[in-house]
Amino acid sequence: MKMDKMNYKGQIGVTSHIEMGPLDGAMLPMHDLVDECLYSSEMDAQKTQPILSNQRVLFSGLRVGGYKMTRNGVYKSIKTVVFSNKLNLLMPFGPLAIMVHKMSASNSWVFFLSLLGITPLAERLGYATEQLAFYTGPTVGGLLNATFGNATELIISIYALKSGMTRVVQLSLLGSILSNMLLVLGCAFFCGGLVHYGKEQVFSKATAVVNSGLLLMAVMGLLFPAVLHYTHTERKVGKSELSLSRFSSCVMLLAYAAYLVFQLKSQNDNYVPVGEEGSHNGENDDNEDEAPEISKWESIIWLAIMTAWISILSDYLVDTIEGASEAWDVPIAFISVILLPIIGNAAEHASAIMFAMKDKLDISLGVAIGSSTQISMFGIPFCVVIGWAMGREMDLNFQLFETATLFITVIVVAFFLQEGTSNYFKGLMLILCYLIVSASFFVHEDPSAVGQSKIPKT
Repeated sequence: MKMDKMNYKGQIGVTSHIEMGPLDGAMLPMHDLVDECLYSSEMDAQKTQPILSNQRVLFSGLRVGGYKMTRNGVYKSIKTVVFSNKLNLLMPFGPLAIMVHKMSASNSWVFFLSLLGITPLAERLGYATEQLAFYTGPTVGGLLNATFGNATELIISIYALKSGMTRVVQLSLLGSILSNMLLVLGCAFFCGGLVHYGKEQVFSKATAVVNSGLLLMAVMGLLFPAVLHYTHTERKVGKSELSLSRFSSCVMLLAYAAYLVFQLKSQNDNYVPVGEEGSHNGENDDNEDEAPEISKWESIIWLAIMTAWISILSDYLVDTIEGASEAWDVPIAFISVILLPIIGNAAEHASAIMFAMKDKLDISLGVAIGSSTQISMFGIPFCVVIGWAMGREMDLNFQLFETATLFITVIVVAFFLQEGTSNYFKGLMLILCYLIVSASFFVHEDPSAVGQSKIPKT
């Protein structure tokens, strides 16, 4: 039995020795082991090197590709904003106005070229605002559209106020209200009525009522200082009128702030916010698939560029307005009330007509009447407060002729809007009313604007 166990162990040992092999043969010399390690390291390095080189090429390609994408994006943005509109052919007149101002003393040419140069900038300002409205929503977008749509008039007014030309500020803001209410709205009704001939276009009466009420409140704010002045019933001559104007301006700004809150927070279905793309005509179901053409940040950058360029040209425009009036033998009142607002309202004019032709009359009404509301309830009081801070005696006494013109215009437009419908005949009537207003200011000589000094009042 013991012999069998010994033979079994011996067989296992021999088998194990045969399977494992001799230990001496399995051991490699040390220098061979080192060579093998070095060889394997070289092979790994050769395998890794193409991977690293491919990564470098990939990263460098990403950098080059990113640069090309950025450059292409800039080119595309410039092409979309600058070269997509035929009106932009007038843009070179802006730099030309600066050159003429530096080389000669012709105020009339500088004024005319500045006026032409501002025209496409005002339209592009409205375009950039509309693009930004895609990202902010319809209500906020409508407010932005009204705000930046009036940016040109406000910038011109601030530069005129800085130069002490308070009368030009009053007349240009008044002209902006008249232009929006009569010319812009009239052209929108007229063109929309012709495109949709035989059909009576409908808009929200609630929107018209709210805006008409605010416009009448603005007329009240302008009327009492004028009445106080012309009835000679001031307690302190020369001071009561100014104090009343500043107090009324603060109240009007407060009312406009409440209007904005109402506009943004109102849940009343009968009220359509300014800029809301849709109406009670079922147009929400059939809106066109519109998409932004530029990004949000591109819109903001273009807004900043256009605003800065308009500010530069507005400075030249204000400095040469008196010289142009003398050279052309045209009253300053006509230039301020008629010419300047037509240029400044280029964006609103184009937008209102376009939406009316698409049978989106609520938006046209929001652009035209909403812009007039903002100028009357925000623009004019804002300039009074800014003038107060600058030490300029800017008040709400727009003189009897101008205040009566505004009052009659608001009443006429309110009657046209009370039915909530429009046609080409109503539009034609509003345009003809604007022609009468234009002729009236052409033959009207404003004594307070003649020879008005640019030196601040003491």
